[in-house]
Amino acid sequence: MSEENTNCEYCGHRHKERTQEEQKTLITRLRKVEGQIRGIEKMVENGAYCPDILIQVQAATSALNSFNKYLLGCHIRSCVAQDIRAGHDEAIDELAEVLQRLMK
Repeated sequence: MSEENTNCEYCGHRHKERTQEEQKTLITRLRKVEGQIRGIEKMVENGAYCPDILIQVQAATSALNSFNKYLLGCHIRSCVAQDIRAGHDEAIDELAEVLQRLMK
């Protein structure tokens, strides 16, 4: 396992050191989705027309998919590539499993 992708000494879970740019991009995307969800909640509370709500839900879903694509790309370029270079071929199996879950 690479230095960038390590186990936490306290809980045993894996952690990833991210660049400030990567973290900023991810947080910005999540905040956008959070805002969209709040907007959808207000639409429901205010009795908005169902198709209008559905369109906003699709926009939030698309934003989450965009977040996933960005994070997956970062993961492949850093963690997976480093693990493979270090001889940890199990990273390929883990990636295949993640892709299968994402494509359900």
